[in-house]
Amino acid sequence: MFTLTEVASLNDIQPTYKILKPWWDVFMDYLGVVMLMLAIFAGTMQLTKDQVVCLPILEEGAEDRGSDDGHFDTHSIALDAATSLLADGRPAEVFRKFAFSEPSVGPAEPTGVRTALDFQQYVFVNQMCYHVALPWYSKYFPYLALIHTIVLMVSSNFWFKYPKTSSKIEHFVSILGKCFESPWTTKALSETACEHSEENKQRLVGQASLRKHFSTSSEEGSPNQSGPAAALAKSAVRFSVEKLVIEVPAMTILDKKDGEQAKALFEKVRKFRAHVEDSDLIYKLYVAQTVIKTVKFILILCYTMTFVAAINFAHVCEPEIKHLTGYSKFQCTHNMAFMLKKLLVSYMAIICIYGMVCIYTLFWLFRRPLKEYSFEKVREESSFSDIPDVKNNFAFLLHMVDQYDQLYSKRFGVFLSEVSENKLREISLNHEWTYEKLRQHITRNALEKLELHLFMLSGVPDAVFDLTDLELLRLELIPEARITAKISQMTNLQELHLYHCPAKVEQTAFIFLRDHLRCLHVKFTDVAEIPTWVYLLKGLREMYLVGDLNSENNKMLGLESLRDLRRLKILHLKSNLAKIPTNITDLSPHLVKLVVDNDGTKLLVLNSLKKMMNLVELELHNCELERIPHAIFSLTNLQELHLKSNNIRSIEEVISFQHLKRLTCLNLSHNKIIAIPLSISHVKNLESLYISHNQLESLPSSLFNLPKLRYLDVGHNSIVVIPLEVGFLQNLQHFAISGNKVEVVPKQLFKCTKLRTLNLGHNCISAVPEKIGQLTQMTQLELKGNSLDRLPPQLGQCLLLRRSGLVVEDHLFDSLPLEVKESINQESSVPFANGV
Repeated sequence: MFTLTEVASLNDIQPTYKILKPWWDVFMDYLGVVMLMLAIFAGTMQLTKDQVVCLPILEEGAEDRGSDDGHFDTHSIALDAATSLLADGRPAEVFRKFAFSEPSVGPAEPTGVRTALDFQQYVFVNQMCYHVALPWYSKYFPYLALIHTIVLMVSSNFWFKYPKTSSKIEHFVSILGKCFESPWTTKALSETACEHSEENKQRLVGQASLRKHFSTSSEEGSPNQSGPAAALAKSAVRFSVEKLVIEVPAMTILDKKDGEQAKALFEKVRKFRAHVEDSDLIYKLYVAQTVIKTVKFILILCYTMTFVAAINFAHVCEPEIKHLTGYSKFQCTHNMAFMLKKLLVSYMAIICIYGMVCIYTLFWLFRRPLKEYSFEKVREESSFSDIPDVKNNFAFLLHMVDQYDQLYSKRFGVFLSEVSENKLREISLNHEWTYEKLRQHITRNALEKLELHLFMLSGVPDAVFDLTDLELLRLELIPEARITAKISQMTNLQELHLYHCPAKVEQTAFIFLRDHLRCLHVKFTDVAEIPTWVYLLKGLREMYLVGDLNSENNKMLGLESLRDLRRLKILHLKSNLAKIPTNITDLSPHLVKLVVDNDGTKLLVLNSLKKMMNLVELELHNCELERIPHAIFSLTNLQELHLKSNNIRSIEEVISFQHLKRLTCLNLSHNKIIAIPLSISHVKNLESLYISHNQLESLPSSLFNLPKLRYLDVGHNSIVVIPLEVGFLQNLQHFAISGNKVEVVPKQLFKCTKLRTLNLGHNCISAVPEKIGQLTQMTQLELKGNSLDRLPPQLGQCLLLRRSGLVVEDHLFDSLPLEVKESINQESSVPFANGV
């Protein structure tokens, strides 16, 4: 037989799992223990005490079997008396009277019925009748009760042991305990309480000030205005900025260890949710084991009620052993009958209670959908209104936890909230990025502006807004960037870069940016990353947008809102447009510079450019243009045209540039141009011509009839000869013809005495004329990559030329006379421009 300790181990569940055991499971566990003890007690009693006592029944007409002398022997008399007492239900009295009584001294009067069976025959008859006369349930009830109890216990705890569920349950309980005890949970809930308290005090004041603020903003222009102010008033609730932000007293800063632990918990909860929400196995298994227990209860109750009436004290036994004993019937008594009947009735009562609890469990399981869990109450009681509802296994586990203590799920919900996670990141961020640390990261850029670049942070540190002298702020890959009202302290800030950073701003911060920001750079992957408040910055002068504007996800471009940027002068688009958006033409009255870098996508439709009559500078890069667009010839105010990095082969249309009286700069570099037309001479006002990295083999003489030409770059072509007419360009200051096939440098070139930069590198030049000394204003000379044997000593006459501006092989420089080298090596005492 099992011991109580051995069997009780079947119900031994880890104490930490108690949070997943509702009251009915706990109650059923206790009932199971009681049934287990009852089964063990009944089994023990049956093994030690259970037996039957049988006496033969004389058949009618049978003769008495006695001794030969006609007297009853004492053994027969005792048995007869015992049978009589046992028939009256007094086995104990029989035992006392006959087992321990003194043998009679004198002769006794014989009573009862005389039999002729000895002791061994009675033992044999008792054993036979135990198996023949007793009903099977009287003999096996303790074992059945034990088996049923074990099955019920296993059913109750199977979901804790089954590998597919126990792994998830173990993980869940572990995370739940850590979330409950985390210092961040207490801090977050405490801050929520503070926010509610502060909100109750300031709600009326806040609403009044907000209404007053919007009414003031809407009255900046005329009552019927439709500009940025009206747009702001209409869209004041479109972006997160408009929400009144209430300052909450700062709580104690978490130490680094607690902060890192909380961050790890957020990540664990996120991964656990993704892992368990994809199925409902735990719920199904729990329902299945509850159904099994209910069916088991019904089965036990049905057959037990049938057999409970069969347990009696007296039985008639017919073992078919007449040939051994001479009797065919025996009257037997079962000494454990009364005890077994009472135990069985008790067992049935416990099973009934157990069954009712199972039925209640089924009612709870199907009363409402347990595969969905809503944190609505938690959202109402806290500031974490973004706690998502969960489903499947995750939802069922939380429902089970609620039966233990709803505080667990409330504290667990803190780690499902992105708002809570962002608050934690903000605290950790501010703790790490102090004012002193940010000061160390400030640099001066090429334009001598104080710049701060923040890259891949969890947010914008509060200390940033204390850098009042900052002129440029660059935020890159900061998805949760938030610009607070403190930015109004940064009075010197005029340029902001948002690279993959959909920043949110508070209302006061937006008003400051609207009035003070002059330059904005936005790099994005999807148009949705562009913050909506960007289109309402009425003080903006320059905007740079870099991203995909032509994908399937971006058919509904938000660029129509650019019409409100009435002060915008420069617009730079680096994208993949198939045509110039018609929305941009809304900016035509005030737009001065338009740059489109199409990243290799062919730009097909350019007719909308005709409306941009005030355009001064136009750049179309990487647009796969094959000819100069005719729409450009309508831009009468155009001064600079850049068409580099396209597929232009012919520029015969250049003659139409004569109508662009103000055109001074033409950039056609990095194309496939094979010739410069003679009509280039009609562009009389041209001052700069860049046509490098093409396929030119010669330069027309008419090119040198441009009297105002100062910059000429024809490098990296296949030009063999520099025309003698180059000397006509008396105003030429920059001449680059490096990377060609030039063999001879004409002396006429040195008539261009205003030259400051002369690039002749990587050609086939074998000698440099001595007249190079006439270029007294030259500051940069490139001769590297030629076939030179020496340099002319007349270089010493180029008084402004220094070693840093002389690009030549070292051995050639060393071949110069000592005094020339010393002249070139000396430091310049007067700053000068290099003309590049």
